Amino acid sequence: MRKQTAGSVILLLACALFTGSCAPLQPPSATGPHGNEPPYPVLFTDDSHRTEAALAAVTRLTQATTSQTIERLQPITATIESLPPNPATPLYLPKVGAAAVMNEEETRESLRRFIRDWRDVIGSEPAKLSLVERLDQPDGSKVANYEQRPFRYPIRGNYGKFQIRFATDRHVLNMISTCIPDADRIQTALAAITVRLKAEDAIKQLKESEIKYTDPQGNKLSFRAPAASDINPRELVVYILPSKDRPDALEFHLAWEIPLTNAPVKTVYLDAVNGEIIAT
Repeated sequence: MRKQTAGSVILLLACALFTGSCAPLQPPSATGPHGNEPPYPVLFTDDSHRTEAALAAVTRLTQATTSQTIERLQPITATIESLPPNPATPLYLPKVGAAAVMNEEETRESLRRFIRDWRDVIGSEPAKLSLVERLDQPDGSKVANYEQRPFRYPIRGNYGKFQIRFATDRHVLNMISTCIPDADRIQTALAAITVRLKAEDAIKQLKESEIKYTDPQGNKLSFRAPAASDINPRELVVYILPSKDRPDALEFHLAWEIPLTNAPVKTVYLDAVNGEIIAT
């Protein structure tokens, strides 16, 4: 009798192990971690070698000392933030044409050559900068505004721009760049990211979210998208902003640019990967 009981227990255990081993494997949760995916958002970090190269280039550009130059660089990107007010050697655009004053076509060619020569301090290859505006100022100076277009999607946020102000005699008065160096590397990383929210998903997510913003007086407020608001995501963009966790880094997000009507803010940027509202 004891032998039969022991045999029955062994048989039951064997059956349990067999059925357990043959049970179907549960698929991983769709909302769980995706360990095999690249890090997101994509980070652009401060780099000492890039800063040293930029310092050398700006010093050569302005004939200033290194201590004066470092104050003229943007944090993290190490692109030019401003020129010294009275540089030892004035900086001029290249001369194009035979006339004393360059015409508009010659001016644009001169600007192209200047950007080519000083791309290290501007932070962008000339082919990836597009002239979007040329203005004549009331004081007689001229301004050229450029946008950097190195990615599949347009840049949004306070980056990817270059402005130069100059006089009719070609004297460069100031320039400022928020361009992103090493943009090809960033584009490669962005190309590996999967956009998880389609346009219709972004609309649903936005209608269910509390939208936070800061008014002109600095008050932090929030609202929900009005039911009557016509929400139509305009396009996917690359939104760049300082990292929340690392003071030495910028974050690159793939985001939906969503215009709003009948709302306190005109545009909302919703992350197309994780569904977070990252800017208004």
